Amino acid sequence: MRDKKSLLIKIAAAAFWILVWEAIAVSVGSDLIICTPAQAIRRLLVLLGAPEFYKAAAFSAARIMTGFFSALVLGIFFAALSHRFSVVKILLQPVTSVIKAAPVASFVILAIIWFGSRNLSMFISFLMVFPIIYLNVLKGAESADRELREMAEIFGVGHVKKAIFIYFPQILPYLTSACSVALGLCWKSGVAAEVIGIPGGSIGEKLYRAKLYFETGDLIAWTAVIIALSVITEKIFLMILRLLGKKIGRYGT
Repeated sequence: MRDKKSLLIKIAAAAFWILVWEAIAVSVGSDLIICTPAQAIRRLLVLLGAPEFYKAAAFSAARIMTGFFSALVLGIFFAALSHRFSVVKILLQPVTSVIKAAPVASFVILAIIWFGSRNLSMFISFLMVFPIIYLNVLKGAESADRELREMAEIFGVGHVKKAIFIYFPQILPYLTSACSVALGLCWKSGVAAEVIGIPGGSIGEKLYRAKLYFETGDLIAWTAVIIALSVITEKIFLMILRLLGKKIGRYGT
């Protein structure tokens, strides 16, 4: 009953803001400035019927998710090294601080100069996600139960089993939170990088062209697609993490 009520509230809230959007569009009276919800939906349906839509979505998704998974693997790897060797943690501290503080646009321009625009979104997604994964996993590892670690040492538990059954359950909440934030950020930063670099056949190129020709319907439709892809990838990945955590928990007991 509570879930049904919560769903109805969410639908009502969404309907309210759609009505606000409709009222603003009607009052402005120009689809060059802002289109109506109906016009945006029509443009989205047109896009969904075009082969170029799927090519652009695949192009950007492949690169953005490659950047995310690269950052995930290396973030966990370097967090483990930093937990084991303090010198690694000291060396990486200024790097993560610079990445967090520096504007994304600066990295985008440097990446275009160094690598070109073809794989720009992959590099930017990696760069934005790495500090989040690294710092959260490191924090989780440092907060692992000391008594469990000492007991594992006493009973001679191997490094692999220790990592899976002692560290992973402690790190999982931190990793889940980090991935939830990182997946949304990598899509936003990756597409923003494409808008600046304009690699051919990308979602960013479609957004740039929509802006260039004042195609507000296309702009909103592509924005909806980006949001949908971000939400879908986040839900799927977090579900995989939860299932993995449950499986390891059952196996460990």
